Parts: sequence; structure tokens; C-alpha cells
Amino acid sequence: MATVVLDSINKVYDDGYHAIHDLSLEIKDQEFLVLVGPSGCGKSTALRMIAGLETISTGEMRIGDRLVNNIEPKDRDIAMVFQNYALYPHMSVYDNIGFALKLSKVPKQEIDKRVRRAAAILELEPYLQKKPGMLSGGQRQRVAMGRAIVRQPAAFLMDEPLSNLDAKLRVQMRAEIAALQRELAVTTVYVTHDQIEAMTMGDRVAVLKGGYLQQVDTPQKLYDCPDNVFVAAFIGSPSMNLYDASLTVDGKGGSVALGSQKVQIGPEAFAARPALKGYGGKRLIVGIRPEDFEDAKLDSASPADRRIRGSVTLIESLGVEILVHFAIDARTVDSGDPDAVEKNIMDGQANAVGRFNPRSTAKPKATIDITVATENMHFFDAETRQAIWS
Repeated sequence: MATVVLDSINKVYDDGYHAIHDLSLEIKDQEFLVLVGPSGCGKSTALRMIAGLETISTGEMRIGDRLVNNIEPKDRDIAMVFQNYALYPHMSVYDNIGFALKLSKVPKQEIDKRVRRAAAILELEPYLQKKPGMLSGGQRQRVAMGRAIVRQPAAFLMDEPLSNLDAKLRVQMRAEIAALQRELAVTTVYVTHDQIEAMTMGDRVAVLKGGYLQQVDTPQKLYDCPDNVFVAAFIGSPSMNLYDASLTVDGKGGSVALGSQKVQIGPEAFAARPALKGYGGKRLIVGIRPEDFEDAKLDSASPADRRIRGSVTLIESLGVEILVHFAIDARTVDSGDPDAVEKNIMDGQANAVGRFNPRSTAKPKATIDITVATENMHFFDAETRQAIWS
């Protein structure tokens, strides 16, 4: 077992492209850390530098107590799992799992012991004599995992290992991988572009954008306390609603103007974010998560000054909840995610999405009153796009 430390790592290619900027991370012994971000953010490049498949331009990389900048991949004591499985089609499952051990001249008896133990852990025992072409996608991914397990490495590196699987199998396999990692207690660095995958699997999640580390924390802390607009919008599905707004401070606390509508915010918002008082009379960015909107008809106790009115454009029924898309006349804010489809529409109105109780009677084209859980609002500086706290 080992810690993995990236100390001010940079990657600059020969053509001058700067892919990774001063990346510093410490992945603790036995920790499951997920690198997540949009396409081209540098997450796979960072993983490949840990593996030794990409050279480090500047900075230091340590695995355990060793500086590994100039150590070959085969000597780094890591095992990598790729998205395409990289199995040998002419070999049996047994031989695929044990191949690296055979190359390392591990005794046959030890190879057999490790292969059968890995197969038992991964429920592959009935398939050991089959070829990869006879297996399902999920089974082939388990074989790739088995090949990593038998090496008993200091760290696992996984590069989008579930991206080739269908949606149902992805859900199953992400639970299995997370459980397996906890059982084996091996330091693991996992790359994905899927923020739901990141949130459900990682002990901590590191969010990257454009080669820069945006924030690293536990999944819940990222969700509840994002450091900036990008992280706020990237973490969570559906994405956080982001609006250009203005703040008024008064004796009751204050109010936020969203287009032509105002909602009251209580003193608890200012207690949690002392710096917010300095934004009275100024523009700022307000974030509201979908679950902090609700059909006011189902929340009759909510004060009138914590409601807005919107025109329903679309309803998606998910059984346990409904996603209600509605328009208000506030201007949306670009999250900065190059992969996102932003929610601007032509006349300056904004599409919002609320996660409503399924008993809501909201209908498309109807105008409805919507309760806003203002105590859960997020506030960001309009210029720096950083969260407003102290």
C-alpha cells in the first residue's frame, strides 16, 4: 500500500500546449480518489503521468517513499485498468489474469493461487477456461480488474473503465468496483467524466478544468460547498441553476432580485456567509439547486416573499419525482463547462429546472408559483466567480 503524491506537476507538450498546471494532490494510503472534469481537462493526462506513460515536465511525483519521475512504468508498482479492457482474445480468462505474473516469472503454484483468489473475489470462477469473446462486457471488465488484482500493486489506476458499458451495467459495476476497492484496501486513482460516477464512488473527488485543479474534497462537501461557479454547476444532476442577480441588504436580512422578481433571504444566509453583507447593492451570481425549488401548492406554509412565478415549459416524470422546467425573466450565467448545454433562450428569459414532488399538478404552458428554499442558495462573486463565504 502507498500514498501517491503529486507536487506542483506540470505537463507541457513539444508543441507548447500546457495540459496540466501546477497540480498538487496527495492521495492517501488506501484512499479512493476520483479525478473528474469535462473533456480535455487533463484528468487522463494526470493519470498517465502517475503511471509513467507520460513524462513530467516539472514537479515531483512520489509513490510511497520513492520519487518516480524517471522510473519506468513497469517498476512503479502500479496496475492500470483501461476502458477498452486490453485483453488477449486468444487466451483464456485464466491466462489473461495471470499473464503479467507469468512474464515476471512468478512460480506456477503462486500464479494459480492468485488467479483463483481473484476469480473468486470477482465471481469469475465459472469462466476461467473461456475466451474473452465469449463473455459479456461486464465480465470482460472483471477480467481486466482481476489482472490488476493479482499483481498486488501499491496502487490501482483506472482510466474510465466503465465507459464502454451500457447504463444499467455501469451502475452495477461502479458499485462492485467501489466495494472491491474497500475490500482490497488499495490506493486507487480513478478517472471519469461522469460526475455521478465520481460522487458515488470516491472517498474524495478532485475536479479539474483546463488543466487546473478547481477543488478537491469529499463528494458531499463538493455538493454543499462548491468553491466556484464551475464546480457548483458541474457537480449535481440536473445542474445547479445559475443566475445573474443583485442583492439588497435590509433589517430582515436581505433580498435577491432574479430578473423582475425578488425573494427574501433570512439572517441565516449572512451568518453562514459573513462576506455577503459587503455585496449589498451589487451584482452577484446566485445558484439554486433543483431540489430547492418546489411547487408552492404543496408547500402552503412557505412565505409569499420566498416564492417566484414561472411558466412551465416541460415536465419529465421519474416516478419518485418530477423534473419541472420553467422560464423566469432572469439572465442565466455560463457555468464555464465546455461540454454543457447552457440554458439561455432568446428573449433574455432563462430555463430553470426544479425537482418537484410527484404529486405536483404542474402542467406544460401553465404559470405556477414556486417556493425557493432561500436558506440553501449559493452566492458567487460576479467577477471572480468564487464562492462568497468569509
